[in-house]
Amino acid sequence: MQRDWRSAVDRRLFIPDVIWRSPGRGRQLEPLDRTQNPAEWERLVASDDPVITQVDDGELGKWGNVFPTSSSTALWLMERMFDALNLAPRMTVLEIGTGTGYNAAALAAMGSIVVSVEIDAGLAEAARRSLNRAGFADKVTVVVGDGELGAPGHAPFDRVIATAAAHTIPYPWVEQCKDGGRIVAPYTGEHNHGALMVLDVNKGRAVGRAVDEAHFMPLRGQRLNQVERQALSRVAPDLIVEITPGEQLITRA
Repeated sequence: MQRDWRSAVDRRLFIPDVIWRSPGRGRQLEPLDRTQNPAEWERLVASDDPVITQVDDGELGKWGNVFPTSSSTALWLMERMFDALNLAPRMTVLEIGTGTGYNAAALAAMGSIVVSVEIDAGLAEAARRSLNRAGFADKVTVVVGDGELGAPGHAPFDRVIATAAAHTIPYPWVEQCKDGGRIVAPYTGEHNHGALMVLDVNKGRAVGRAVDEAHFMPLRGQRLNQVERQALSRVAPDLIVEITPGEQLITRA
């Protein structure tokens, strides 16, 4: 099932007035203020591209250079992830990484019952306001917390979707997914620095493979330093993943 979520949810209601863009390859991100350049803001938000909505965890200059830390996912990639979820009406969905709230609203527009976890309290509150403005406040529950822990008070779920990359798939996602459920998550780890993993859950075990490319910002608790990121330069599209209590096994098909 996949209703027309693009027409059902206005992305503009979820994007802040100040977004961030690159003025050119190798140059630092710069802010774009809707009040000063409304035409360019509208163009970027109406595109299929990702939109950077936060830098430096909301503390500009935190690391010296400007780094993106939250964004609205590219629409074409949202479609691929929704297709991989294989949703049916009234399914319960755990979303890891609320961000702007737009992805959660799209899931709700397709008939899902959504619980979304956001580690950044400021982003969570802004997402709640946007969901209310767009008419989805009663269809999406936003929880402030560490997404790696899931939302145990709302489990179990039919589906789990992550909008932040993991190099280790947290086992609580598996525990909180029903037998026959599915996890769709971006993976940045051993053998691949940008894969879309689809894992099917059965009896406390999740098994699946990389089905596509997906480049996302990492879970905040799984950020890597520069040396660690450089070690992920290998890209293998044929990964198989198995998650069991205390173990993540990555093999090649």
